[in-house]
Amino acid sequence: MSPAQITLNDDADIILVGGGLVAGILALRLAQLEEPPRILILEASERAFGDKTWSLQATDIAPEDEAWLAPAFFARWPRQRVRFERLDRELESGYASTNSASLSAAIAAQGNLTLATGTKVEAIASDHVVLADGRRLDAGCVIDARGHMASDAMTLGYQKFVGWIVETAAPHGIDHPLIMDSTVTQIDGFRFVYLLPFSPTRLLIEDTRYADGPELDAAAIEACIGDYAKARSWQITEVVHRETGVLPIVLAFDPARFEANRGDLPSLGMRAGLFHATTGYSLPDAVRSANLVAEAWPTSSAALAERLRDYAQRRARVQSFYRFLNRMLFTATEPERRHLVMQTFYRLPLPIIERFYAGRTTRFDMLRILGSFPPVPIRRAVPCIPEPAVRPAER
Repeated sequence: MSPAQITLNDDADIILVGGGLVAGILALRLAQLEEPPRILILEASERAFGDKTWSLQATDIAPEDEAWLAPAFFARWPRQRVRFERLDRELESGYASTNSASLSAAIAAQGNLTLATGTKVEAIASDHVVLADGRRLDAGCVIDARGHMASDAMTLGYQKFVGWIVETAAPHGIDHPLIMDSTVTQIDGFRFVYLLPFSPTRLLIEDTRYADGPELDAAAIEACIGDYAKARSWQITEVVHRETGVLPIVLAFDPARFEANRGDLPSLGMRAGLFHATTGYSLPDAVRSANLVAEAWPTSSAALAERLRDYAQRRARVQSFYRFLNRMLFTATEPERRHLVMQTFYRLPLPIIERFYAGRTTRFDMLRILGSFPPVPIRRAVPCIPEPAVRPAER
């Protein structure tokens, strides 16, 4: 629906400001209710759900969530692999991917949703939004899902990536995800290549760096992708799609300051700080927060904001361990040695790895992870233990 088709008389129970991953996940979840609410998604750009590929470990979500989320996934694999200089390991753990196209198709099948792209919002309140052209749209519940907002409540490192989806002249020989190939030259911090096979000749090749700064030289990284393909003897006949991203990796966090800066509206996803502090991924938390909204429905903006704030604060406490590991990785480990940290991590038992990705690390897991951490100079390790006061975020 175009902006011109939205009238002030349109009825919506929920207005979602921001048409990204978290909005799509919430819409799918609410469609499962016996009486689904009428949802209006307002997206400022001309394309909802971006141009990204999102993935998760099969154990990131509960089996009951897998059922309603299934239509959004376009590819699944029964196992995955990691590759380091001194470790080549297959992990017997499932993996699945969604992307903008598959999520859009799943959303289009829902009858309770109106999606308006190219619709800029000027102001948001608990019971209405005001569009850039001055029109007002009312709803009993308004949710802010506009993505990551720079905040002085976070100290950040960055996960930067450029990905190509390519067609190869001959079969590429990759039959399940290679989620981390760090045998490549280490550049700009910890670097690895990520591979997802979609067909015998179609492949996502993504070059990722865990770096201190957010600057992304897409041309230089694309050249590295081309070099990697040549080293694997892959002849690329077509680059079908390109995607880029810079994800926040949180080293220190002040939840109280973050909440004060964010305001009183209910918010989801990156906007609410609901993402994995180490991986930067937001899909598992999007599923959990969608369940919270569904369990609370029907509800008001104020009641939902309180419920989501409580969840975000609990997640912030749980993730203090991940932030500590991030400080060890970014401040206590030399950039050229960061890949050794990950190599050691992937030697751990599979259940520990799975719980880490799912954000459900136990105290016993923490001891095992710290016990396997490669030695770093004491003078660099000790300052990582307390969570420091945050510095202003990069903008």
